[in-house]
Amino acid sequence: MDHHHHEQGSKDIESMEGAWRSIERNESSFYENEKESESAREPLLRKRTLNTTSQIAIVGANVCPIESLDYEIAENDLFKQDWRSRKKVQIFQYIVLKWTLALLIGLATGFVGFFNNLAVENIAGFKLLLTSTLMLEHRYITAFLTYGGINVVLAAASAALCAYVAPAAAGSGIPEVKAYLNGVDAYSILAPSTLFVKIFGSIGGVSAGFVLGKEGPMVHTGACIANLLGQGGSRKYHLTWTWLRYFKNDRDRRDLITCGSAAGVAAAFRAPVGGVLFALEEAASWWRSALLWRTFFTTAVVAVVLRSLIQYCRGGNCGLFGKGGLIMFDVSSSISTYSTADLIAIVFLGIFGGVFGAIFNYLVDRILRTYSFINDKGAPSKILLTITISILTSCCSYGLPWLASCTPCPADLHEQCPTIGRSGNFKNFQCPPGHYNDLASLFLNTNDDAIRNLFSGGTDNEFCISTLFIFFIAVYCLGLVTYGIAIPSGLFIPVILSGATYGRIIGTLLGPVSDLDPGLFAVLGAAAFLGGTMRMTVSVCVILLELTNDLLMLPLVMLVLLISKTVADSFNKGVYDQIVKMKGLPFMEAHAEPYMRNLVAGDVVSAPLISFSGVEKVGDIVLALRLTGHNGFPVIDEPPFSDAPELVGLVLRSHLLVLLKGKRFTKERARTGAGEVFQRFGAFDFAKAGLGKGLKLEDLNILQEEMDMFVDLHPITNRSPYTVVETMSLAKAAVLFRELGLRHLCVVPKTPGRPPIVGILTRHDFMPEHILGLFPHLHSHK
Repeated sequence: MDHHHHEQGSKDIESMEGAWRSIERNESSFYENEKESESAREPLLRKRTLNTTSQIAIVGANVCPIESLDYEIAENDLFKQDWRSRKKVQIFQYIVLKWTLALLIGLATGFVGFFNNLAVENIAGFKLLLTSTLMLEHRYITAFLTYGGINVVLAAASAALCAYVAPAAAGSGIPEVKAYLNGVDAYSILAPSTLFVKIFGSIGGVSAGFVLGKEGPMVHTGACIANLLGQGGSRKYHLTWTWLRYFKNDRDRRDLITCGSAAGVAAAFRAPVGGVLFALEEAASWWRSALLWRTFFTTAVVAVVLRSLIQYCRGGNCGLFGKGGLIMFDVSSSISTYSTADLIAIVFLGIFGGVFGAIFNYLVDRILRTYSFINDKGAPSKILLTITISILTSCCSYGLPWLASCTPCPADLHEQCPTIGRSGNFKNFQCPPGHYNDLASLFLNTNDDAIRNLFSGGTDNEFCISTLFIFFIAVYCLGLVTYGIAIPSGLFIPVILSGATYGRIIGTLLGPVSDLDPGLFAVLGAAAFLGGTMRMTVSVCVILLELTNDLLMLPLVMLVLLISKTVADSFNKGVYDQIVKMKGLPFMEAHAEPYMRNLVAGDVVSAPLISFSGVEKVGDIVLALRLTGHNGFPVIDEPPFSDAPELVGLVLRSHLLVLLKGKRFTKERARTGAGEVFQRFGAFDFAKAGLGKGLKLEDLNILQEEMDMFVDLHPITNRSPYTVVETMSLAKAAVLFRELGLRHLCVVPKTPGRPPIVGILTRHDFMPEHILGLFPHLHSHK
């Protein structure tokens, strides 16, 4: 864990032992506190009384220990030696492998996206065909029992998978990916089991007719695929090819996962450029031009894969799937001119979209807190909650269309009315021949088809205003209560659905005075809602343009998004930011809080600090590793190795464990030099292992006589750690920490004659809970 203690003064054995004893007491009380907070599930439920932000977070509904990721390169002797000895062919291998992995991520995410759609369309299509066939025979109760029964079975299967196999797969997954790219390593969020549950749970959840999307889970799926490919091989499955070792570090993995999250959006919406912009705007905390180029390549691969697979399906080879392809809404609007009255209407659309979005975020926050009490009771209660929501959704989808009246089919139609088969705008439901039920066209359809119906142009009088009002209220409420149950669920589709209905209502009301098509208003309404909940502008704008193939709408979509985001920002944060905070993930914001300007770096470092000498006693290292959970320790040279105490650098816990396992110890306290270490270790011995496979302290087998021997830490010490002076403003230090993607920031003293290091700042020290806990009077400045 990153939580750091800090120590001043000399390293006498007696004072060391005293310090250990006090630390032992602190540590045990800290772990007791951690246990308390585990039983209370604090991050989600109520204000925390003690600061545990950097230690634990809720993932799924499990409380997990949290660590940060080491994005910084440890520039020690081994690293420099490895860098010098790299041949041109090895550098070429590394570059080839980077692009090959980007290609593989694109291919795999494209195939998974296609498979998801294929499965959903076939399962949901079969369910809807069965229901309509029974209704045509006037067996209404049997039809409802069949429809509701299939939904419950699918929902229960998805919830059971999620509750028992991978609780981390519940929800959207975008907040977790966002936190990972910020440097937060939450347990098992990108594990293979999470990937499996994300794919199959998402298929079950969407097929079960819930008001949720597969788009959020696709981002998480893309990130999981990237993480799996970027593991740097696997000893377990004998994939220990030397080339793969280059990726055994957090820095390269982060780049791959950024590509994966972009590929997920590209596969979900068939929007390659939108995917790149989503990764840039929403997911990644750290960006550079080379990454843009590689992400663009990955999403282009996804687009090619999807296009070719859908082309194959057009020939009717994919069962019920293939008519519409993925969600591709063609809104080729015939009218591209708009009057002042239209622009005023669009401004209002944006304002109210922002207000509705902010209300949605507030209610999601409340509902998630309520659900966490139920989900905490264990897997059976999670499944029960999911089944309850499934029954409620089935009752709404089947029951509400009875309120709508039958409408005669329009005369000049190109398509069949009422619709025979599964997709289409004109559902027969309980109506006589030649009539259709417009509410059933929205409810008894997959979410994608419902959106397609709402976006369709040239259908001015197809939906009654009362129908749209009923559907808007139902979808808005169902979208709220569905997010938070134990199945993979995206927020994009519920938000687009309710936004499109809201836009359609405005478009229908303004029909007499406006030249714009109601279908176009539906697209603008969806944009307003997305701006109001997600707070993304550029990526949503491009995704909508790629979905609808209509460039003429660009100025209108931009206007609506800017207005709705501005309005919603004055109420609360974006929905993903809220969920990151609620899960207790220690996320570093891009900007410093105002109260941080009144503090300096020296104010928040905690004491005492544990440091090592350049040549340290083995027993002291083992004791320090056993008693603390720290990840990094400062190394200080003292006479006779230097004239005065000086900071050599920082040594990582994982590197210490590898060094101790190698057992190159000396009886005398003397420097052995780097040559000895080069003979015994290669740079890859210190590379980061895959998920949870790293060396543990329990794996070391150090004998009692070895405890009194010495080991030279210089070769594995990062000689150039980032340091700041203790008088630097905390706001500046926070921005530096975030921009460089650090895990440790050393604080050095301003005045000479003091120990060479004051303390270490970690992510934990920048958390508002920690700072406001130390300085309660700053609450008023917030």
